[in-house]
Amino acid sequence: MGIYKVGKIWYIDYYANGQRIREAVGPIKTEAKAAFEARKGEIRMGKFHLKESKKPILFEKFAEEYMEYAKANKRSWVRDEISLKHLRPHFKGMALSKINPRHIEDYKRKRLDKVKPATINRELTLLKFMFSLARKWKYVNENPVKEVGFFQERQYLMRILDKEEIKRLITVASDPLRAMIILALNSGMRKGEIFNLRWSDVDFADSYIYIKESKSNLMRKVPMNTVVVATLKSIKRESDYVFPGPRTKGRYSDIFYPFKKACEKAGIKDMRFHDLRHSAATLMVMGGIDLVTIKEILGHSDIQMTMRYAHPTPENKIKAVNVLASVFESEQGEKTSHNMVIRPN
Repeated sequence: MGIYKVGKIWYIDYYANGQRIREAVGPIKTEAKAAFEARKGEIRMGKFHLKESKKPILFEKFAEEYMEYAKANKRSWVRDEISLKHLRPHFKGMALSKINPRHIEDYKRKRLDKVKPATINRELTLLKFMFSLARKWKYVNENPVKEVGFFQERQYLMRILDKEEIKRLITVASDPLRAMIILALNSGMRKGEIFNLRWSDVDFADSYIYIKESKSNLMRKVPMNTVVVATLKSIKRESDYVFPGPRTKGRYSDIFYPFKKACEKAGIKDMRFHDLRHSAATLMVMGGIDLVTIKEILGHSDIQMTMRYAHPTPENKIKAVNVLASVFESEQGEKTSHNMVIRPN
């Protein structure tokens, strides 16, 4: 029990009337200390009344506290902020403790008219995590999202671009999206890694990109080929970020709609930006690069994950059996006749 900090907010934590209570005080530590001492004094003198001191917290207020927590503890907080843009209007003005499964079902129904089930599921996942945190912080007693069913999603098949599709996509895309696509296809970098890329992470002298913020939380360096070097050198430096946001010049937040429109113009269906990473891995496999090397470039901790990205193509299958045919070639380079029979011993 005492005081602690979550993000920029100081909290006090104490017991009263057999119940643990957590209160948000503010950004100043000394005020939190004073509030904590005041609560202890009230409890000792019998002047503390639980019902008067414990006010219901509104959803939008808790959303602010949650984002402070997310920014301090989660790498994917930007995605949470995007989901909250849709959650906030629906639950605004509602006490966190009064939100029940029916309210959440109503949210699902209204959102289904606008977005796909997969998007709603991601928003419900965030809401479920938020309520778990609220329960841990003693703001609520139950997590209502646990009583709500998620939508069944169709299994997504990884989309691999062929060379002609790559040419069309790059042709129709405008910068900075075009440069992002080229970088993804030539490095296998994730979208978030591209958004986080700063000029200080780019080493033109040795032709390396240093990825300091990755999904695995491990830094890695990715070699730059001549295409990547030329593309990055053509970008005007307007911020610390290689791809700054159009308004704030800070970190880029999302390119969903520009990428979707580019795919439509190029005549490419069922494509996600992450599929560029799949395509890069497959192209490297087709080029004869071993999986261990691809694993290091993509930043996987497990080779099994890399194998999921390396999709066999009809061309590679033909190439594979032709390698087997070389066993039957004579020393003079003449191929074995088609009617050769291999007899068992």
